[in-house]
Amino acid sequence: MKNKIIIGIGEYAVANNPTVLVTIGLGSCVGVCVRDKHNRIGGMIHVMLPESKDNSKKMSKYADPGIKLMIDEMIKKGADVQNFEAKIAGGASMFQAKGFDIGERNVKKVKEVLRALHISIVAEDTGKNRARSIEFHIDTGDLFVKKVGGKEKVELIKL
Repeated sequence: MKNKIIIGIGEYAVANNPTVLVTIGLGSCVGVCVRDKHNRIGGMIHVMLPESKDNSKKMSKYADPGIKLMIDEMIKKGADVQNFEAKIAGGASMFQAKGFDIGERNVKKVKEVLRALHISIVAEDTGKNRARSIEFHIDTGDLFVKKVGGKEKVELIKL
């Protein structure tokens, strides 16, 4: 039986196989899932904002430095950065405010941070205007994305 960990907004979790990491309500937020495909250690972070402008105690809500905090925790658990791969979902444009697309900014910053850490994004489902909830299976690397909202019916995809 797989252990299931729920990640809240601006939080992250790191676990060993077999674990399923889950977050719900990704609107403009981005779910970043990283795993060491050989050692089967993985993490998920629910990124709320692109980067910190202050010394907030809740640093994990930002793409930078939150992703780095999660990666450091994975390495402490025995993960090898050479084996890392990432999948991302979210970053929707939930509100029509000209010049203020926080979802797009979040996706851009997440990609920038992962690129700087030399972590390849192997799959993504980002943008548009639908909210998402995700389940990341560390053992297989499967990311299940449930999309809701808009005129479309609920949609479930596997990345």
